[in-house]
Amino acid sequence: MNVDDTLFQRYGGKEVPAGTVLFREGETGKEMFVLQAGQVSIFKRIRDIEKVLAVFGPGEFFGEMAIISNKVRTASAIADKDSRLLVLDARTFEAMVRSNSEIATRMIRKLAERIADADAQIESLLLADPPSRIVHRILQACQSRGVSTPHGVEVQLSLKELPSELGVGDAVLGHWIYRLECMGLIVVGPDRLVIPEPARLGEFLQYLDMRWKFGDLS
Repeated sequence: MNVDDTLFQRYGGKEVPAGTVLFREGETGKEMFVLQAGQVSIFKRIRDIEKVLAVFGPGEFFGEMAIISNKVRTASAIADKDSRLLVLDARTFEAMVRSNSEIATRMIRKLAERIADADAQIESLLLADPPSRIVHRILQACQSRGVSTPHGVEVQLSLKELPSELGVGDAVLGHWIYRLECMGLIVVGPDRLVIPEPARLGEFLQYLDMRWKFGDLS
């Protein structure tokens, strides 16, 4: 039995239908969540635009920063699919971390991964040309949370969220994902990619950088 099963047996779960808003930006955060089943998106509204910051699947936790820092929520959360969640208040969360070193270690690792993802997203946005942003983001996901398989490195990555994350249009993203697949640099699956040879994808990013600096000589 893993940690998540133990937690749900001890504290019970809460089931919510797709479309349920779990919390909103600006609200006081009194609870955090562990997702057992389903999918949840974290989003932020900037003027009239909603930007998806992260998409979480089973085993992920979210909403912890508000109860750790005792500040208001900095983003909103919505269930994309019917979901089952463990809901923890600040006192329960603190007791769990104090009594179970495995939980504390997992949280530290996950928070470090999220910081790395945020840094990579900022770095991607600093790249001027859209294809470099796209390739850089795929490479970063491959390096930070890729899983080696006989066919290459597999990474969970929702392509529908990338346009808002990288500041590129749907058509531009679709064009470059198609080109990368035709070149054999990626294999597209449902909510995941396989990168057969990450080194080759890195070389292509270097090529894009040189082309941006010196222009296409062809």
